[in-house]
Amino acid sequence: MKVALLGLLVMAGCARWDEPLSLPPAGVYEHGAAAENSQAEPIPTDGVAGALTGPLREAGWFCAQVRANADGRALWCRIARRDEADTVHAQVAQYLLDRDDRLVWAWFPSTEVDPENHEDQEVAVAAASTLTAIWPGAGDRVREEIDDFNGEYRTDTWGRDGGVSRTGWRDAYAVYRYDPHNGLVVTARDASVRRWPFGSEHYATSMSSAVDDLRSGGYDCFYPPQQSCDRVQSNGYFGVTLRGDQIVSARFGIGSLIESGRQQHPLGEEFPHGLTFLTEAVRRPVTERIEQSRRTGTSFIGIVAGTVVIIDARSNAFDGGLVAYLDIQIGAPLAATLPI
Repeated sequence: MKVALLGLLVMAGCARWDEPLSLPPAGVYEHGAAAENSQAEPIPTDGVAGALTGPLREAGWFCAQVRANADGRALWCRIARRDEADTVHAQVAQYLLDRDDRLVWAWFPSTEVDPENHEDQEVAVAAASTLTAIWPGAGDRVREEIDDFNGEYRTDTWGRDGGVSRTGWRDAYAVYRYDPHNGLVVTARDASVRRWPFGSEHYATSMSSAVDDLRSGGYDCFYPPQQSCDRVQSNGYFGVTLRGDQIVSARFGIGSLIESGRQQHPLGEEFPHGLTFLTEAVRRPVTERIEQSRRTGTSFIGIVAGTVVIIDARSNAFDGGLVAYLDIQIGAPLAATLPI
């Protein structure tokens, strides 16, 4: 059966699933600006985009179109689950559609901390529910193949690359690759996008223009080349994903202390000049949304001034006040790049 499957893939002339996985695919971001649009938008309920993301949104996921260009558009979905220790475990799904509203590529990254010892059912559930909406039978095949892999190939040396177990298959719609470290990657057979969207200029500035302000707020930043900064005195951190020097997404952690209705930990302690890694067009509304969560100790996910804003808050109330810590993400990374 294994030999027959490999033979079919070779005869078909398409990329073999057992070749090393490239994330992102080679060359997709090696192009000049192609009418890049980085303003996040809600996903319409109709069309392929609506059909793909509808099952996830019904299950409590947040989904948005995070960027687009002349050739295609990128969709990004996320859900956060908390364990007994109130630790957030996020799961995401990424989609790329062409300008004719056809699915070109999708990624359902692994959610497991220790993928070699756990069966990642969340990937199968998310992928099956969305792919079934546009490709009849594809979802059932996803569940079957991942279940078979978990049961049969986890301890088998077949399909290993550098010690990593993996499997793959193809149908009338796409080629599928799955392994417990990367999750499931889906590449459509009848649609492609040569120039993937990469814009972020609507909401983000450059790291070189922001790093001095971060240092003045007490962050230890060694950019370039490091893309993360630490602020030891407040258990703070700041990290970015980049395309060149341009910030694509930013993650940072900040505390909050409310006593007698007043904020005792001003945002200016970490950011004395404000959130200068954001453009002036979005800085004020995004800051106001963050301050609202810092006052109330509540989480948030949504689009603010055309910008994806995610706030995962942990808080404890005490007599006359509130203490909280917020993990914040601004913007979505480029499709097929890490971190997700």
